[in-house]
Amino acid sequence: MAAASTHYPWYKKEDTDAFFALFQNNIANFVIIAITMLGMGFPASIVYGQVLPGAAVAVMVGNFYYAWSAARLARKEQRTDVTALSYGISTPVMFVFLFGVLLPAKQLTGDAALAWKIAVAACFISGAIEAAISIIGRWVQYHLPRAAMLGAVAGVALTFIAGEMLFKTLEMPIIGLVVLAIIIVGLIARVSMPFRLPTSLFAIVVGTLMAYLIGDADGARFSDAFSHLGFYPLLPNLAWFEGLGLLFTSMLAVLTVVLPITLYNAIETMNNVEAMEAAGDKYDVRECQAVDGVGTMIGALFGGVFPTTVYIATVGAKWMGAGRGYSLLNGAVYAIATMFGLIAALAAIIPVSVVAPILVFVGISMIATAFQTNDTRYYPAVALAMLPYFANYVMTRFNRGAEEVVSDISNAIVIMGQGAMFMAIFLGAMTVSVIDHQFRRAAAFALIAAGFSWLGLMHAPKLALNAAPDFVVGYLAMAVLFAYFAFQQRNEGH
Repeated sequence: MAAASTHYPWYKKEDTDAFFALFQNNIANFVIIAITMLGMGFPASIVYGQVLPGAAVAVMVGNFYYAWSAARLARKEQRTDVTALSYGISTPVMFVFLFGVLLPAKQLTGDAALAWKIAVAACFISGAIEAAISIIGRWVQYHLPRAAMLGAVAGVALTFIAGEMLFKTLEMPIIGLVVLAIIIVGLIARVSMPFRLPTSLFAIVVGTLMAYLIGDADGARFSDAFSHLGFYPLLPNLAWFEGLGLLFTSMLAVLTVVLPITLYNAIETMNNVEAMEAAGDKYDVRECQAVDGVGTMIGALFGGVFPTTVYIATVGAKWMGAGRGYSLLNGAVYAIATMFGLIAALAAIIPVSVVAPILVFVGISMIATAFQTNDTRYYPAVALAMLPYFANYVMTRFNRGAEEVVSDISNAIVIMGQGAMFMAIFLGAMTVSVIDHQFRRAAAFALIAAGFSWLGLMHAPKLALNAAPDFVVGYLAMAVLFAYFAFQQRNEGH
């Protein structure tokens, strides 16, 4: 007798909270993109007419696909509690493309249009590389310890999401603390809000009203918001093709930035898929990496310059009890909002301190998951894997002036922050292996870390042979030490 079909809802109440969390985070990224690119000298016609619509197309395609993928998993496992994967622009990748691709291209060409086309081509190549990486995605996932992968993601969550957004929360302390309290009560303690409103929506309404009532926001925000309204059609163009010619002639050095950040993006997808499996929803990591790569390429066809990925907020959505509706709504609303300039308008009206506490919750849920889904003996590995992102955060925020600004603290901050994701994973993997007394495996991870350092994928500003010799020697010494303990362990076994 055939099993009864499972009704997997298109939308449910819990999707609203998850929608606001994902939507507001993407808005924050888009606002940063707009402000930064305008500050670099890119005209509004490129920023609002090409870059944001292209990114919106990528976000829409990915969210719709992952909503369909969630429905497929729900049917396969006869479940109604499957959560669709979140999808958007990775914050660290966004900053790398802003300051490692767009800015150098603008400085070297002196032409905003040419620089944009070069960045579009770099984005297209990044998507193609990630799609190719998907072939080995499952093998890598199987061989990398969960504590190492989730610890690395928790480092991103602690710095770029929870930490950064807590700073933003306290820029308006009265409002931010009240909204944070609502988030703690509604999303962490799971207490119902008045009028049975979704917690995130209630928090945004209360926070925004408070901002205008107590004078932390003024009417000038509205006039600024209306200036961004207009029609920005989502149309494909040939900028990616024209950019390829420029990229492979005068701007070949940009590719040395694209390769490592694409590897990072693929690993971030893998880590976030692993986090969702730990939370109860098992997706195919290879399929997700391929989809992320294709989504990035499609965005580039429409003028986008930022790679997209399975987003770190997915576990937060799972905690909220979301299904697929939040992903569908995010894709649709994002496309419409971008086409009519509503994203910039909304961002101008709603203070950042009002939405930031929602993202603090997303960050802390990711950190909590890293610990909750691992045995207590692996906690040191999780904690160690989180640390490189402190350096990466400081380095990223100070951009090209980081070495001078932080030199009095430590000259290791910048070189530790370069390739932080790789360093985090390898340190975490070595620690897990040692905890399990698998010293040969620990030595293997140390050798791989030495190889990455030699190529400049870690601890170096760009790809080059023998790029970080001191780190190569250091990791080789670690490998020798681990090999000694493996030899000793084998002798004791006899």
